[in-house]
Amino acid sequence: MNYLYIALISMVPLIELRGAIPVSQGLGLPIIPSYTVCILANMVPVPFIYLFARKVLVWGCDKPVIGKFFTWCLDKGERGGKKLQEKVGRSTFVALLLFVGIPLPGTGAWTGTLAASILDMDFKSTTIAVMLGVLLAGVIMMVVSFLGFSLI
Repeated sequence: MNYLYIALISMVPLIELRGAIPVSQGLGLPIIPSYTVCILANMVPVPFIYLFARKVLVWGCDKPVIGKFFTWCLDKGERGGKKLQEKVGRSTFVALLLFVGIPLPGTGAWTGTLAASILDMDFKSTTIAVMLGVLLAGVIMMVVSFLGFSLI
């Protein structure tokens, strides 16, 4: 049951495995199985985000209640994507990997995948960069969590 709990936390936007891994250590779960569960669960939403998030935002732009917010999300994503491309040029793959991999608030698989879809990165490159980033973030969070709970 605890593995289901951390899997569900790993799929929540903004929290993702950055929150699930410390929870797994707080619950006393073994490191490798909990790391694996968190990684796999964090990757579950990626194809759906890539394939549908932009379409949903475009669809909702002219709707009465959500239109302004959806338009704002698209504009912000496009501006951010263009700015990122200007800064990194051809190394968008590496930038996406690091964006997802460095566990800071507002970064992660959800945000990185949405940005990649707005930048029109291809699906394969996006998935690989996000997966490598999730693996990196998972290692960082596991080390920090393990050391933190060991000291306590």
